[in-house]
Amino acid sequence: MREERTLSRAVDVTVVPYGDALTLEAGSIVYLMQALGGSFTAMTERGYMVRIDGQDADAIGETPPAPPSPEEEAGKSVEQRVWDQLKTCYDPEIPINIVELGLVYSCEVQERPEGGHRVAVQFTLTAPGCGMGDFLREDIRRKVLSVAGVAEADVQMAFTPPWSSAMMSDAARLQLGLM
Repeated sequence: MREERTLSRAVDVTVVPYGDALTLEAGSIVYLMQALGGSFTAMTERGYMVRIDGQDADAIGETPPAPPSPEEEAGKSVEQRVWDQLKTCYDPEIPINIVELGLVYSCEVQERPEGGHRVAVQFTLTAPGCGMGDFLREDIRRKVLSVAGVAEADVQMAFTPPWSSAMMSDAARLQLGLM
């Protein structure tokens, strides 16, 4: 995928892999590289790789992603719905979700005495020096909190054990040509 798009309005983006914030002005040209998990990875004319949030999809002529329908959610536990949301989080440079990449070390869902659920997620990065860590943490937190019944999300990065490609699912390894 490498589709040229002209921004219809100014858009705040995140520079990949550094995690810096940048504003692209209306009329800027970007080249869509990836559209996964409700966000878009694009290349600017100046060679920056950026991530565009789904809420800004209209600026590139796309439709913002719709939340899951009640029918899709019916019969699923809060934990299943949280895992479904984690599967919509993507490393902007790799077209595989963080669950299949093996970046999620744990996801614990507990009922809170005051109501709702508390979700604790521990995840890692493919490289310890990746500048997208805080961005990915916030993406995970925001998506977990979007699950009906979740009142609190504690999302932490961990670097032990260090990530390796052995942590990837077979499907992810196959998709990347590692099998």
